[in-house]
Order: sequence, then C-alpha cells, then structure tokens
Amino acid sequence: MSDHMQAGTIEIAGNNADEIEAYLAEPVGRGKVGGVLVIHHMPGYDRETKEICRTFAVRGYAALCPNLFHRYAPGAKWQDQSAAAREAGGVPDEQALGDFEGAIAHLRSLADHNGKIGVIGYCSGGRQTYMTACNLDIDAAVDCYGGGVVIDSPDQITPQRPVAPIDMTAKMSCPLLGLFGALDRSPSPAHVAKMEEVLREHGKDFEFHSYPEAGHGFFSVDYPMYHRDSARDGWKQIWDFYGRHLA
Repeated sequence: MSDHMQAGTIEIAGNNADEIEAYLAEPVGRGKVGGVLVIHHMPGYDRETKEICRTFAVRGYAALCPNLFHRYAPGAKWQDQSAAAREAGGVPDEQALGDFEGAIAHLRSLADHNGKIGVIGYCSGGRQTYMTACNLDIDAAVDCYGGGVVIDSPDQITPQRPVAPIDMTAKMSCPLLGLFGALDRSPSPAHVAKMEEVLREHGKDFEFHSYPEAGHGFFSVDYPMYHRDSARDGWKQIWDFYGRHLA
C-alpha cells in the first residue's frame, strides 16, 4: 500500500464565508478516501497539529485542520494568533461551528473523497468535537480529553460558550470515541463518568477508554504530559474506530 501524500497550507471559506487559513494533507493514489476534520488544541495551530494531519494522510485519509485563531492576527505567527484569541475571550462556539462546516464542505469537495467524514479534536478541540457531533452532519467523532463538555457551575456559561456541550447530547447523530487520562483534571474522571451517563440516557453509540497512568494531553509528543503507552493504544483505537465508520 502506497504511503505517498501531499500536504500544505490552503485557504477555505469558514464562518460567514470568511477566508481562513487551513492545513490539508491528502493521500496520493489511494482511490476514494474518507475525510477527517482535525481540530487543534488550545495552544493553537502548531507544527504538531499539522503532523497529525500528515499521519492521517499516510493512513489513507484526507485530513484538514482549520486555523480557528486566524482572524485574530492574520499573517502573524501561530503563537501570536493564539495569544490574540485568548485576549479576545476565546473563539465563540457559533463561529467555530461555522468554520468546521466550511472545512467539512471543503473535504467533501475533494475529487477523491468517499462521502464519509470524521472529526477528531484534542483538549479544547475535544470539547468542540463533542459539539460538532451534536450539530453537524458527520459519520464519526473522536474526543481526545476534551475539557468543558460538562460544566460545574453556571458562571462557566459565557457569551462565547452559551450552552454546555453535554446539554446538546440529544442531538448527537454519529458514533463517538472518547480517549481520556485518569489523572486528568479537565475532564476529570467524574466528568467522564457524567458524559457516559448522559450518553447512555440518550441511547447514543459511544465507546470510552480511560488510561490509568495518563493525564491531560497524553498524545502530545513534544509536551511533558506525553505518555507513550497510552498514546500508542489511543492511536490503535482511532484506527479501528475510523476503519469501521469511514471506510
């Protein structure tokens, strides 16, 4: 099987048809392939996120990551864009969903797309993955330690985040894979248990894996919280899950 791929920065139409930066990685010579919307983590649209897109392409998926912080400092370094987005209070959920909808439309427009769309997100992107699974037309979702799906107090509801994702669960329309660290505080094991409870109440198709020696960010190879064994098994779960739902 060929591992040829092509990758690079493009522009896509995001929320309100805004032109935003995105990173696209595609397999070459593999025939019709599934698409994966990759949602970057809270630190931002960094090199590691682009490497994740290329990993999906080598595995035979077209992967696209929109830069959710692009509007806040166009043309600046990704670190400065991240800082500007934080200073502005974060990306509004409505804007993020519009950007994701634009990314999904771009994936579906690719000549070699097979019609199937998955989404995966890390950290804040895990929260946005849960939200995407409840609001957009996709086929499979992977939440990697997304904090903020469950909230502890009303003051966590803000103009940027007016609804807790857990309260959107009834609208979830695709299978969900959740990958969590038992040592994490956001989401804590109690929050993960609450997510499982609500998903069961609504009869949703989901599977969760919690790793006893992992904390937050255990997939992040360039960060201190990286946990090799948990990440290795997590990737196995992702390949199996997408293999079943995006073929």
